[in-house]
Amino acid sequence: QVQLVESGGGSVQAGGSLRLSCAASASTYSNNCMGWFRQTPGKEREAVATIYRLTSNTYYVDAVKGRFTISQDNAKNTVFLQMNNLKVEDTAMYYCAYRRGGCVGTVRSDFGYWGQGTQVTVSS
Repeated sequence: QVQLVESGGGSVQAGGSLRLSCAASASTYSNNCMGWFRQTPGKEREAVATIYRLTSNTYYVDAVKGRFTISQDNAKNTVFLQMNNLKVEDTAMYYCAYRRGGCVGTVRSDFGYWGQGTQVTVSS
């Protein structure tokens, strides 16, 4: 069983920055993919960024390219999402996700473990 604990959400004005953290329990496999998804009411949960632990290969949805950076600290089983130049449309609940194996997809069903979510609110 993998447990994920997110932190770092909050409220910020447009143009500001936030850094999200996701700490995974010790019972994780070295061959895994972790990512950040976001969801707003009435919409599907969408992948924002993913990172493959073994190679650090990353994926970003077009809407955040150049503004968000996903990174990892393997020694601490922690993944980060640095969010810069935040926009009002980035407002959402952000979820950390984990799957064993490579980053083979970016839909919700590709990931088997989820954190509880952390709210990010960007005001104009």
